[in-house]
Amino acid sequence: MYNWFQVNFVNFIMTDSIQKKPLKKGSLVFVDKENYIRSIESLASDHDLPKYVFEGPGEILSVKDEYAQVRWRRPVPDVWLKLDQLKEYIQ
Repeated sequence: MYNWFQVNFVNFIMTDSIQKKPLKKGSLVFVDKENYIRSIESLASDHDLPKYVFEGPGEILSVKDEYAQVRWRRPVPDVWLKLDQLKEYIQ
């Protein structure tokens, strides 16, 4: 029988060892609401972002430093968002 510490330690090792895929051009993404709300960029933007931004998918068109240009599958302008505010869209 495993004790609580052993189980949690194994879970930590397994999740820590799984490499996150870096977001790159062509990746499908959505905005992580929690990270966006806590960012300084949210203070300079509309407080009520459309639902499609958080539901996805948007496609990364370009990556420069820590920002990505995202195009949504709607007739709206492309936007630049920080990479840490984006998560990979998985169907």
